[in-house]
Amino acid sequence: MKNFIFISPNFPTNYWQFCRELKNDGMNVLGIGDQPYDELKPELKESLNEYYKVGNLENYDEVYRAVAFFAFKYGRIDWLESNNEYWLEQDAKLRTAFHITSGFQESDMPRIKFKSGMKEFYQKAGIPTARYHMVDDFDGCMEFIKTVGWPVIVKPDNGVGASFTYKLKNNKQVKEFLKNWDRNISFIAEEYIDGLVETFDGITDSQGNILICTSHVMMESIMDTVNEGGDTAFYGQIVEGSDIKEVGSRVVKAFDAKQKFFHFEFFRLGKDKAGLGKKGDLVGLEVNMRAPGAYIPDMMKEWGYNVEIVTLD
Repeated sequence: MKNFIFISPNFPTNYWQFCRELKNDGMNVLGIGDQPYDELKPELKESLNEYYKVGNLENYDEVYRAVAFFAFKYGRIDWLESNNEYWLEQDAKLRTAFHITSGFQESDMPRIKFKSGMKEFYQKAGIPTARYHMVDDFDGCMEFIKTVGWPVIVKPDNGVGASFTYKLKNNKQVKEFLKNWDRNISFIAEEYIDGLVETFDGITDSQGNILICTSHVMMESIMDTVNEGGDTAFYGQIVEGSDIKEVGSRVVKAFDAKQKFFHFEFFRLGKDKAGLGKKGDLVGLEVNMRAPGAYIPDMMKEWGYNVEIVTLD
């Protein structure tokens, strides 16, 4: 029996379904989380072979000991996943430490977690990306803004979602941002792109072939949703015969995404943008090597007409 460690199986709350399906497929599903066992959803308890509670999932040593316990008790660990952006780096560190080769390793993190590192691989796939500048000082930022114009977007180079992401519209806002900037966090500034975000979501096999894929259109800016406390709205769209499938497939190959969920984000240009393309063209935004967030996995499962099953040779 194959051993699958699922990190934080209780959050998001709908992720217990991953554990259920893994167990139904004959996996030995082993959960590690910081929620007391008695507080887990009954459905999750039934989907796990065993659960190890840690005091804090951010304590690497504690989680390491939990993985070591499972390895000692059940033997070789075949998979370790959280499907959660927040834990991707720790997941990779644990895989590397325990020689779990079925996922990204520590050495893979720069290209899939850093916004600046992602751009090289988008370009490798022939996809344009926004020009950028690593935030340094006022003069450096203003030199960049002279080139790309107002506004500019600033965000952590290694960030989750749209946390600490801001649109700067004038000199005063740049100065205010630099005054309050935590120097322990590396920030990237990008030229502003007018357009809606469209995703390319799916799963690949161990050879990097796409097994299923779909796409979603975000009706509001995630940055504005986070900063203004609004609601997130999105809808699914069919990918068969679309440019987003053709472009997204190239990105899957460029990032060598194997045996993974993927969630790639693109801008659909709302108007012509010099150096990037014409209105309606796709521009690379960022990549997320995990299941798409919110209830998109549920939509992929329930709304069958949004998912294309790719026949492999």
